[in-house]
Amino acid sequence: MATVPIPRLTPLWEVFIRSRNGLAHKHVGSLHAADATMALQAARDVYTRRGEGLSIWVVPSTAITASDPADKDALFEPTGSKIYRHPTFYEVPDGVGHM
Repeated sequence: MATVPIPRLTPLWEVFIRSRNGLAHKHVGSLHAADATMALQAARDVYTRRGEGLSIWVVPSTAITASDPADKDALFEPTGSKIYRHPTFYEVPDGVGHM
């Protein structure tokens, strides 16, 4: 007789941590929790044990929509044909420094 896996009853949450002011939040991992409050507490306990976090975001995994890497050409190729978006299109005057 084959065994049937038991589905998790708690939702999966993605955890993002910002380590310092001015930096972006970075994805650090995932965890299971019953609600957002519990997910924040668990994220704090699991991912900021050494005090490296300044801000924590938890997002239900079901709320994230991602592109398929196979669609890369269709999504990102149109920007390649717009040469005005590349800095090499513009000429910087000699008097402008540090650009």
